[in-house]
Amino acid sequence: MVSPSQPPAQRGPRWIGTLLYVPLLYGVGWLLVLPLAALGPDWGAPQRALPGTLAAFGLLLLTLPGRLRRVWGSIHPWHSLGLARPRAAAGRALLRGLLKALLLLLLVGGVLLASGHAQWRGSLGGAELLNALALVLGVGLAEELLFRGWLWGELALELGGGPRGDQRAMVGQALVFSLVHTRFNLGPLATVGLLAGLLLLGLALALQRRADGGALHGAIGLHGGLVGGWFLMQHGLLTIAADTPAWLQGPGGAFANPIGGLVGWLGLAGLLLVRRRWWPASAGTAR
Repeated sequence: MVSPSQPPAQRGPRWIGTLLYVPLLYGVGWLLVLPLAALGPDWGAPQRALPGTLAAFGLLLLTLPGRLRRVWGSIHPWHSLGLARPRAAAGRALLRGLLKALLLLLLVGGVLLASGHAQWRGSLGGAELLNALALVLGVGLAEELLFRGWLWGELALELGGGPRGDQRAMVGQALVFSLVHTRFNLGPLATVGLLAGLLLLGLALALQRRADGGALHGAIGLHGGLVGGWFLMQHGLLTIAADTPAWLQGPGGAFANPIGGLVGWLGLAGLLLVRRRWWPASAGTAR
């Protein structure tokens, strides 16, 4: 899915640059918000986490085009990342991703309600809706740009380019995505469940991008829709019983992640089955 304009011998990332690029941006982002500590004790490390993350994301947006031109040999960086697409096509892809997220959440919520582990509350305020919208746009855009945009393309070049390199890179980005997001303090079974669910999600998001002809918008809608929609379910739509088993709603207790549970696995497996025609690398569209 990556098409450098120069031969691989002249262009291509190096492992050290790939490994250090994002951590360095994150570190610089945190350094930029350090002066906030002078505002008083109310601006400790936890309070600076969000501004630091936003600063790092801003640096990512500023530096990505130059990196893609220099390292990938990309003439149109935002197209290579899957963002620069016709408005109508991007909108349709975004809606398809949001619809899939809705269906997956309906499956999880329906099972919780049918099993008696949740009750319908249906109470939402403006603050909850705004928070959910911010999660849809913020988490969906930032993480898809990072994992299904930059990391997938970077790994494809690292692993030799071409269909085989792209295929290995698709699995690689899903593995990295899973490891980065897993909480390793949940116990062995819960951790394995969450790792597996996140791996399935990483693959499903990559296949969504392939199905959308390289556009990132469908993956943004699917990912952001799951995060924002689950927030609404937990903070207004449903009252979930505290004793709900982790295998059903996902591990994490009060901060449960549904894709780490059996229902989440089945939903994502079904999504992968529907998208199976896009698994071969040749089914993808060059970025």
